Formats: sequence, structure tokens, C-alpha cells
Amino acid sequence: MDDNALNRPQSAEAGNPFVSVPVEVTVSVGKARPLIRDLVSLGENAVLSLDKRVEDPVELYVGDRLVARGQLEEMEGDQAGQLAVRLTEIADLQNGLG
Repeated sequence: MDDNALNRPQSAEAGNPFVSVPVEVTVSVGKARPLIRDLVSLGENAVLSLDKRVEDPVELYVGDRLVARGQLEEMEGDQAGQLAVRLTEIADLQNGLG
């Protein structure tokens, strides 16, 4: 072992087998509350209005836990047209999102 290895700070990932486990993140862009009669009458090309505007923050969940908020963006370059989220607020996973 080289002498510098003892002086290097250990990464939070070192020795943690869970850091490479994928998790599913759900991005909530808004909610709709139609009446059932309106919902069952929807057809192709119908528009269902949400309770948020395009510029409003979106919420990111892991399971049912809110973990962050952010703004929707469109990717550029090789991934042009693909949606992404720029994180603007991240939860303290100990205490929740402020």
C-alpha cells in the first residue's frame, strides 16, 4: 500500500454495496381532478388540464418520499428533445424537504 493512501479521505461510496443499486425516480408535473363522467368521455387528442403551469417547479419522488424539486428542461445536442430536470432544491434525507 502506498503511503499516500492513508492520507486520502475515504469516499462516502467506499465499501458501501448499495451505491450502485438503481432506484426509480418519479417526476410529478401536476395533477388533474376530473369528474368520472368527464374522464370516461375522454378520447384521443383530448386535453386534460393540470393544476400547474409549465414554469412551475416539478417534484421528484423515490417511492412516496419527496426527495427534490426542480425545473423541467429540454436536453440539447445528441439528446435534443429529451426532457430533463434541473434540481433546484434537494431534501435532507434525514429531515425531509424544507
